Amino acid sequence: MATYHDAGVDRDAADTLVDRIRPIVTKTWHEGVVSGFGGFATGIEIPAGYDDPVLMLTTDGVGTKAALARDAGRIDGLGWDLVAMCVDDLAAAGAMPIAMTDYLAVGRIEPAREERLVSSIATACSAAGIALLGGETAEHPGVMGIGDFDLAGAALGVVERGREIDGTAIVPGDVIVGIASPNLRSNGFSLVRATLVTALGLDGEVPGTGRSVAEVLLEPSVIYSPLVTCLIEAETVHGLAHITGGGLPTNLGRILPAGSEARLDARSWERPAVFDAVAAAGGVETDEMFRTFNMGIGFAVVTPASDAAAVVSSAEATAHRAWVIGEVAAGDGTVHIEV
Repeated sequence: MATYHDAGVDRDAADTLVDRIRPIVTKTWHEGVVSGFGGFATGIEIPAGYDDPVLMLTTDGVGTKAALARDAGRIDGLGWDLVAMCVDDLAAAGAMPIAMTDYLAVGRIEPAREERLVSSIATACSAAGIALLGGETAEHPGVMGIGDFDLAGAALGVVERGREIDGTAIVPGDVIVGIASPNLRSNGFSLVRATLVTALGLDGEVPGTGRSVAEVLLEPSVIYSPLVTCLIEAETVHGLAHITGGGLPTNLGRILPAGSEARLDARSWERPAVFDAVAAAGGVETDEMFRTFNMGIGFAVVTPASDAAAVVSSAEATAHRAWVIGEVAAGDGTVHIEV
């Protein structure tokens, strides 16, 4: 007689995993979390101070960076990548992130590996100031390879109605402050695998870094939402762009109002060596690099020129590097980048 275990699903391993991750997840909880661990759903109270709160929800994953992390045995930064991709999208809309859930799909449950992944998510949630309310680990035997896994999540945020930031306040004359990204974060890895990894392997050295390909590519993502939340409260912010897939041209273009364009000077910020290494390994043209990667700018803040210095100072006070990288002018919605 066939059993679920015969079909490849290990319920005992799943129970073991739940026991192992329970203290990791609940460590991110606070008095506003409603319900217990292991139920069908977990709630969270809307923080005090909102008269007409609007809830915002976003979802994302870590993409093919997970495959490189698996191959290199460096999975402990993936939680930071996942949390960053979700909460920084919320921050770009003016929302304060408050909670997150994760979804882990695996070929076969490996409790020690899954504990490392959930632990990295929980640590990143704590750094972002949010609660990890729970998640799902799904075993897919026969669909995914035994050692394969994929990681995704969803994050919840809140903003006062009328204080959403969608770029409509942007006007010609505003300046653009770029917040540094020291690495690729989790975008463009299909191209990275086809170029840099193919050329040098995971153990090869990335030129100009003194570090291995695996070490450089699998650095965890910077999480910008705590800084951005403070900037929204302290400075005049007209527009916010999270620089993910599509790079600066696509993501800045998403927030430009009709009749305006962005003019950027790529010489105004420092570009990490990994981007030049990818371009050289694959003969990737400059335009393609800027349309695929963040190129050293992970987040962009559009602000009046009079507030630009304060934005840069606020970023640097919280250990983020920042530069004025361009300006908004009258135009046709294009993002121009002088290289």
